[in-house]
Parts: sequence; structure tokens; C-alpha cells
Amino acid sequence: MSKEFALPVVRNSVDTIRLLAADAVEKANSGHPGTPMEAAPIAYLLYMKHLRHNPTNPDWAGRDRFILSCGHASALIYSMLHLTGYDLSLDDIKNFRQFGSKTAGHPEFRHTPGVETTTGPLGQGVAVAVGMAMGGQYLAQNVDDELFDYRTWVICSDGDLMEGVSAEAASLAGHLRLGNLNYLYLDNKITIEGDTALAFSEDVGARYLAYGWHVERVEGENMAEIDAAMERAKNDPRPSLIVARTHIGQGAPNKQDTHDAHGAPLGAEELALTKQAYNRSPEESFVVPAEVAEHMRSCLARGAELEKAWQQQLAAKQATPVVADWLAVANGDLPAGWDAALPEFAAGDNKATRQASGAAINGLAPNMPLLIGGSADLGPSNNTEIKGERSWLPGQSGRNIHYGIREHAMGSIMNGLAHTPGVIPFAGTFFVFADYMRPAMRMAALMGIAPIYVLTHDSIGLGEDGPTHQPVEHLASLRAMPNMTVIRPADANETVEAWKAAITNRQGPTALVLTRQGLPTVDREKFSGADGLQRGGYVLAAEEGDLRLILIATGSEVQHALAARETLQAEGVGTRVVSLPSWELFEAQEQAYRDEVLPPACAARVAMEAGTSFGWERYAGSVIGMSSFGASAPAGELMKHFGFTAENFVARAKELLG
Repeated sequence: MSKEFALPVVRNSVDTIRLLAADAVEKANSGHPGTPMEAAPIAYLLYMKHLRHNPTNPDWAGRDRFILSCGHASALIYSMLHLTGYDLSLDDIKNFRQFGSKTAGHPEFRHTPGVETTTGPLGQGVAVAVGMAMGGQYLAQNVDDELFDYRTWVICSDGDLMEGVSAEAASLAGHLRLGNLNYLYLDNKITIEGDTALAFSEDVGARYLAYGWHVERVEGENMAEIDAAMERAKNDPRPSLIVARTHIGQGAPNKQDTHDAHGAPLGAEELALTKQAYNRSPEESFVVPAEVAEHMRSCLARGAELEKAWQQQLAAKQATPVVADWLAVANGDLPAGWDAALPEFAAGDNKATRQASGAAINGLAPNMPLLIGGSADLGPSNNTEIKGERSWLPGQSGRNIHYGIREHAMGSIMNGLAHTPGVIPFAGTFFVFADYMRPAMRMAALMGIAPIYVLTHDSIGLGEDGPTHQPVEHLASLRAMPNMTVIRPADANETVEAWKAAITNRQGPTALVLTRQGLPTVDREKFSGADGLQRGGYVLAAEEGDLRLILIATGSEVQHALAARETLQAEGVGTRVVSLPSWELFEAQEQAYRDEVLPPACAARVAMEAGTSFGWERYAGSVIGMSSFGASAPAGELMKHFGFTAENFVARAKELLG
């Protein structure tokens, strides 16, 4: 080992990282001590030498990104953040996993300073990192290559690399030659159930070589070897995987290399023996020797200098149009005239909302250069192509991303792109395949980041592909997710308004749920304007005479509500039609507005939606929906068979009115 890493203060620092983590888990009587103990040398090298970061300003745009993908090892990142000078106190470490603490059981974005993304579900961190690396490459190649030459580092585990999402993401990263992406893989050969040989015997390094990655193998305690491998990784044009042979619970006399060090505290007796092995007093806890504190807080001065140099570069370049535009968007402002070129559609046009969405994307793109998107090999069906723009190819970022048939990874990569300052990512697939993206969609909602999902072929209306491709429960499922905004527009102009709502929603993800089949464009001179969508629900057609009945619908069923109203009004029944494309936007309105749209005094309400009726009871006493899966047949036949017609609306209304 080199003299640098043989210094007593270095070894003492590594041991302090280990024991702080073990003490935190022990005090909480909950958590994972073994992985922080094995990863301490790698984490030390990363934060102290290789990671470009500033503890006093964790969010400066030119920093390197670090993701602890194995989020169960959260005590590791908390130890590092405290020791290197982030706003995380020793008391926070002592309150590990306690209510209200900054040190949650798994790292949480916007909850703890220095945590770049929420991790916990294994595989999500490594996949999000691919999106972060793509975001960095996009900014470097399209804004400024000196300001955005940062890289993304990841510490990951066996569990991360077993999960399928990581394989999809790594395959794309290798194909795109993301040289700014580096994984540090803790090859400890232990999972909760025991030795990884129970279920995992592949050569991970060989698999990543096949993906097109640069791969190295090191010993997890050999800091000089790890350091040299990290330097080589930084200089390789491919993404890098450093396979570190580590030992879970490093230094615990009886629990090292056993699954007992994985998901439970070491126990008082074993922890005492471990401290003795590291020449520490068994009676003392949460000890940070003065020389360790001084040594590791050197990150403060180093980080300040790194950021100062970057800020000077930014100051020298911020007057250039492309950097100025990026800076404005990164600060939360939308470009002037961002919505000026959005299309308007004439009444009577028969247009699928997926087609209107494609037109909206291409109306937004010229004025929003950081709007980038793609599809999971369904671009022509999802209408997600930005016309006239480059594809994202190996070594060359473009605005059109081809994810391949990789929805799992696409959802997670979008989260990484959404973490990139200024970038607004969107991506499309069939609505039924949102199931593949669901873990990533949930993480986006949890973090309050704002990818936009273009989910087409939204119901049994997609027709002949049959029930495997016909989403019936998906609207209810996504509506059940906190902080997810779901919008199912009724026509082309509502679709344009839906895109406006998605672009201005920066507090969480938005799902645009769109039809395969053509829908009539509503006559907005006869009925209310489509901008009512911004409030989630609105009176599309007012009643004539006294209000006796309200028909409520979304998406492709709104046309049937309008036709049914015409019949009922002709029979003297005062009927109102409410378009309710987004429950979330509607529920965010003041109660007075909601009562204006849906007067409590009018209890006679019928709702229609080509999905399960689950949840609709909050708005209507009678619901026409799906109670089964669909079938394979032309869309028109299916809609009639399952009752999504104006005639059924009328029949149900008359039944309700008696």
C-alpha cells in the first residue's frame, strides 16, 4: 500500500466510518451494519479524493453525483456526510431511523443534505444513475462541456445487480458509451438469506464486459488498488464497473462474512468485540477522534475551492445565450414564449389524443431546448418523436432517446434525467406497460421530481390486441399513488392543455393518458373552453333549465356524455356535462369551485370511464365502468359490448332518475 493510505489518520478515519455506522444501527436496534463496514475504504476514497463536491453547498450544478444504490447501507452515507462537513450532526447520526430525524432508514432526496436521489428498492439507484450520467452528457454536449464535465459515482451491491432493472439500464449505458458513469460494486457474496451461491453464480464482470463496460477487479481493503482503478475508470470512454471483493461486517470477529451482519444490529457483545479489534474502547459509542474530524473536514476547503472555480467559469459564460437559457430554466423559470407555438384544433376534427400529444410536443420543442424524450421502441405509436432533432446515439446525445424495449429502465432513467438541472424528460409507452415502470413512477412521486409519462392506447379502445394490452385497472392504480398527477384528456385541445399542465407541474410526475382511436374535437364555441382542464374538472356543457342530472366523464367517454345530454335535454331533463380529466388537479381546487362544478344539491350523477369504477363513488352514485378484463375485437364493437355509448348513458340516467 502506498504511503498515503498507510497514514494512521487514514486508517483511523476508515475505522471511524465503520464504527459510527455500527453504533447508529445498534442504538436504533434496526438497520444494516455490515455493508457500511465493508464499504468504508471505498467511501473514504470517494469523498476524500475522487468526488467533486462541496459539503456547504450540496446542490451546486457542477458537482459530481454520488448514489448509494444499496440504500439499506444508509448508515454509510450518513457517516460520510457528517464526517466530511455536510449539515448532518452527530446527534442526527444518534437518531438514526427515528421519527423526524434527517437519517431515515433509507436515503431520501430533499430530506438529507447530500443525498442525490431516494434509494431503497434495489436496482433503482444504479438505473437512476444512468439517467444522471445521460443528463450530464446532454448538458456537456448541448450547453457547455467545461461547466458540465461532472461524473456520476455509484456504490452498489449484489442485490442491485440481481434486479432486472439494473440489467436493462446497464445494457443501454454500455451501448451509449456513458464514460461519465462509474459503479463501485461490493462483491461480498452475502444476501439476507445467506451466501449468494444460493441463487447467484454468474460472472458479473463478464456480463458487464458484454454490455460494453470497462471492468476492473480489486480487493476491497486495498486502498491503493481501489484508488488506481478509480483513476483508470475516470479516463476510460466507457462506463466502468469496479468489482471490489469485500467482506460484509468487516472486522466483526464472529459475524464478518455472514448474513447475520446484513439486516440486524451486531448486538452489544459482538459490537464490543469489533471495537476491540479496531483498538477502540468497547464502552464508548459515536466516537470521532479529533484528528479524524480535522482530517475529513478538509473536504470543506477542497470543496469550496472546487465550487469557486466552477462559479467563476459560470460567471464568465453566463452571458452566452445557451448558458443564460440553461441558467434561467435551472432556476425554475420557463423560457419566454414556451407555449406560443402550441397547436389549436378545429371543431369536428377526428384525432386521437396520442396524435394531438405528438403535435403538442413538437409545438413545445423549439422553445424548450431542454425538453427531451423518447419511447420504449414505440415512438411511431406514442407519437413522441421531436421532428428534425437528432437521435441519442453512442457518444452523441440527442433530444430523441431510443430506450429499446426496456420500460423498467426507462422509468428509472427518466428519474435521473429529472434530477438534472433544467432538463424536462418525457417518455412514452402503452398505458398497460406502465406496470413495468411502476416502481420508478412511485419513486418519482415520492421524491417530488417531475418526469412526464406519455401513456397511449389507454383503454379497451385499443381494440384487437386484446386484454393483454387493454389497461382497465391502471387509472385507478395511478390515481391511488400520492403526488402523481393523472390526466386523461377528452379531445385534442384538452390534450394541449394537459401538456401545459404537465410542463408547469414541477412538484411531481404527470401521467398523460391518451387514446389510440380518433376522438371528435369538441366545438369550443358551443361548449366551454379546453383551458378548464387546468382546474382538473369543469362544466363542459351547462344544463338548460333546472339542473336535474350531471353526467361526468373523462377521455374518450366525454363524447358520449355530450350526446346523451342532447337526448336528455330534448326530453326536458336539465343535464350538465362535466369533463373531469384529472382528479388530482380537481381536488387541488378550493371547495367552492368544486361545489360549483358538482353542486352537492344535485345527487343524480352518472359517471362513465372505460376502466374499473374503483374510486368513482366519490363523484357519482352510478358508474359505468369495467368490471372485467377486455377482449380482442375492433374498438367500436368493444365499446358497445361493454356499454360505453351515449345510449347506455341515457338509460342509466333514466334509471337513476326513476
